[in-house]
Amino acid sequence: MTRLGVVLSGRGSNFLAIADQIRQGNLPAEIAVVISNRPDAPGLAAARERGLATVSLPSKGVDREEYDQRLAATLKEHQVEWVILAGYMRILSAGFIREFPQRILNIHPSLLPAFAGLDAQHQAFDYGVKITGCTVHFVDEQLDNGPIVLQAAVAVEDSDTPEALSARILREEHRIYSEALRTLLTKPWRIDNRRVVLGQ
Repeated sequence: MTRLGVVLSGRGSNFLAIADQIRQGNLPAEIAVVISNRPDAPGLAAARERGLATVSLPSKGVDREEYDQRLAATLKEHQVEWVILAGYMRILSAGFIREFPQRILNIHPSLLPAFAGLDAQHQAFDYGVKITGCTVHFVDEQLDNGPIVLQAAVAVEDSDTPEALSARILREEHRIYSEALRTLLTKPWRIDNRRVVLGQ
């Protein structure tokens, strides 16, 4: 069973969606540890309620390289094979990414490469696009830039508010994050230049 390490900063709703899929037998993995850089993160409390191993690893005032070394060491102590970012609000250092090559996944609330960075849903709404969505991607050394595993489109309605649009995108996030992870864990794949290609 593949051991996942979840890293989060907030409510961790994508983590909970993945945990539900595991519990229902739809995802061949187990959550080895849930780590948060914020001790008061609701996602950390939710993990404890589910009986999962948790680690509070505060990042405030800690140099990024030093923090990421601690984070990598904690994940390795729990024998983590894949790192799942679920609303983690820090940029990972190159040193950390090298510790888990092609084994770090993130989900972003836009159709990358459009609207990278913070508040992607509001960026899309303010820009006036007709279609946005969400993207599961590998993490590399640049922000929201790694090879794309899976995307889902969400139409922007004329009557939308940023909050209503964000809620619809989040529903798709909960669906495709587990789907992308299931694909990577159960099917052969390779990265060809930037393209994630399924099959030999």
